[in-house]
Amino acid sequence: MSEEESQFDIEIEVLTNYRANESSPAENRYVFTYQISIHNHSLNSFKLLSRHWVITDGNQQVLEVSGEGVVGEQPLIEPGSSYEYTSGVVLETPLGTMEGSYEMVSGEGAIYQAQIPVFSLLAPGLIH
Repeated sequence: MSEEESQFDIEIEVLTNYRANESSPAENRYVFTYQISIHNHSLNSFKLLSRHWVITDGNQQVLEVSGEGVVGEQPLIEPGSSYEYTSGVVLETPLGTMEGSYEMVSGEGAIYQAQIPVFSLLAPGLIH
């Protein structure tokens, strides 16, 4: 790992959940939540400034969403600590994917794009 990569050692983990009680398949409404854990393994603190999501449903319809912070916050993530939040998305299909990035700034003012790996949104019973 280069010095620059170790300066920005951010790990992002995602857990998803299908919300059957909030979904209505007859109306093409599939509700999912996703829990994001952002782990700062670097020696620098980072403030999460903004997010960018690319959401693709099972019909290959793509929605891009950008905005400040996450769930109304711009958290400061100290070295060796983590930040977690839960949010949600509504799709018109029982499956889809999400991916994106967070723009972060270090305490020294360096800007970093932390990539959010592609993850699946999948209603139960689709794959046997």
